[in-house]
Formats: sequence, C-alpha cells, structure tokens
Amino acid sequence: MSGVRQITPALWNSVTKWQKFNNLRQFSNSVIERRNELFTEEQKRQRERVGRIEKIEVRYLGLPQDVTLIMNRDLSTPYNCAQHLSEGHCKRSALALIDGNVAWDMHRPLPDNCTLQLLNFTVADPHVVNKAFWRSCSFMLGAALQNAFKEEANLQLHSFPGPNIKSGSFVHDIVLGSRTWEPSKPELRALSAEMIKLAAKDIKFERLEINNELALEMFKDSHYKREQLPSISSQNQGRVVVYRLGTHIDISRGPMIASSRFLGKCTIAAAHKLADEGDKDAIYRVQGVALPSGFVLNHVAYGTLEERAKKLNPARQPNEPFEELSHVSQMA
Repeated sequence: MSGVRQITPALWNSVTKWQKFNNLRQFSNSVIERRNELFTEEQKRQRERVGRIEKIEVRYLGLPQDVTLIMNRDLSTPYNCAQHLSEGHCKRSALALIDGNVAWDMHRPLPDNCTLQLLNFTVADPHVVNKAFWRSCSFMLGAALQNAFKEEANLQLHSFPGPNIKSGSFVHDIVLGSRTWEPSKPELRALSAEMIKLAAKDIKFERLEINNELALEMFKDSHYKREQLPSISSQNQGRVVVYRLGTHIDISRGPMIASSRFLGKCTIAAAHKLADEGDKDAIYRVQGVALPSGFVLNHVAYGTLEERAKKLNPARQPNEPFEELSHVSQMA
C-alpha cells in the first residue's frame, strides 16, 4: 500500500505519520462531487438564461480563405466555428484570437460580432498560445497531484503562478502534511504518468464565470482558495473565473488550451520545499516541463529542458503578498 497511488512504499512510511492531522481538509470524493454539481448547475443555469437566440457575424481570418460565419450569440464558440471550416481546424486549433488581440478559449461562447483567428503551435508568433499551454499544464498538474495523493497525505492545492516560458518550468504550489517530503525519481515518474493519462483522455477545458458567493460555496472546503477569493473577486467586479478538466475544478483567469490532448511529452522534474506552513505542514513547489503533442526533440535536447526544469522556479511564492492576484493562481 502506498501513500501516493503508484508511488513508492517509502512515501507511505512518512504518510502514516501524517494521519493524526486528518482534521485538515481533504479532497474526498464527496467534496469533488459537490464542487462538480455546483459547476454543472451554474453552467446549465447560464445556458438557459440566454433566452431568445440572436445571430452574430464572425469573420474568420485564415486558411484556406477568409469567410464570414453566421453564429449564435452567447452560444456558439470558436470550436463551433472551426466545425464549419474543416475537421483539421477542429483538431489543430488550441486557442482562438478575437478581434486580433484577445486570447479566447475554444469552448467559450462568443458574445458579439468579431473577427476570429484559430491558433495552433506552429503559428508565426506562438507567444500567446504557448502561454495558454504553460498555464494549462499547471492546471493539469493540479489535477494529477489530486489524483495521485491519497487522503492521508493531507494534500491541499494552493495556487500556481502566471506562465513564464523563460522560467523553464510550469508550476503548481501545494501544501502537504509533512515537512520532510523529498520525492524520489519513481514518484516523479508516477506524477508524469498521471499527466499523460489526462492527455490520453482528450478532456476539454470548460470555463465558467461565477459570482463570489458561489465561488465561496464551491471552495468552502479549501482554506487557501477561500483566503484568495476576496482579492480575486474585488479585481473583477465581484466575479470569479473557474475552469473544469474532468472532475478537477480550480480558479484561473485563463485562457486555457482547448483540450488535454494537446499535451505531448511531459516530465514532472522536481518538488522544492518553499516554507513551513502552520505547525505541521509545508508548502512545496512542484515543477514540470512539457511539449505540445506532435512536437519532437532529440533525447539530448529534451534532457537539457528536464535539467533546467529541476531548478527552483523563481515565480512569486504562495506565502508572499498577492500583489497581482487578479486570479489567484494567477495564471496570467
């Protein structure tokens, strides 16, 4: 038996020492189910609120040719537009660009007339789509950690800093009921495998904007999320943006890539202890590196990326003031 699913028995030895801290919030099935129920109910309510269907003009700019599409206001998404173009557009498009400068989720409804560009990872200027990819990797890492750790570990997802490709790693900060966790290579490989499992399932990222009251209810089990929500909502007119990937829900301003399937080769490279937290816990920064699906690097080049991803990512630490917290985990 192991403290982390598919992870070495060594960690279980330390995890058993954490059991006396079971009064801390845990990601139990009931908590996850309730959070998903609230997400689904609000998502349904917002769709039903649309009412009478109004038409909008979406001017698609790109290959094979520019074309104007007549779509449904607050219902049609960039992905729906891609469906009118070709199957290839649906498969390749990871992110949309609205009116030439607004990054937009592929599955987020369009509210008005606009121009639309569909972005993939081979566009001339990949900066915007690369940031969305890095942000999505951090989000997926949170899901992988939640899937990997058993309740006895007292895992609490804290946040993840904004994406910075130059840093060499995507990040998710967590709190564990141990001050001595040092993941072994098999443990890190197991976390990498969890990421690949998510990619294989081809799960779409779902975006939902909710009010602060619902957000507090949705994350009432999470001390850290509730602590962050006032700052987040106050900077967004009382609104909070959440995303769902499968059953994993977290806060982020986004945008995210269209689906988990865009994750290709991936390595969770390191976990650094940042600070002690409370009487018994500690904050850890889990770091990884990944390539979009279809991208290939030789072993030596990818190994260099892995080594770089092991170095402590210098992004704002979770125990520092939330100066830019317009969305916690502030995924820029």
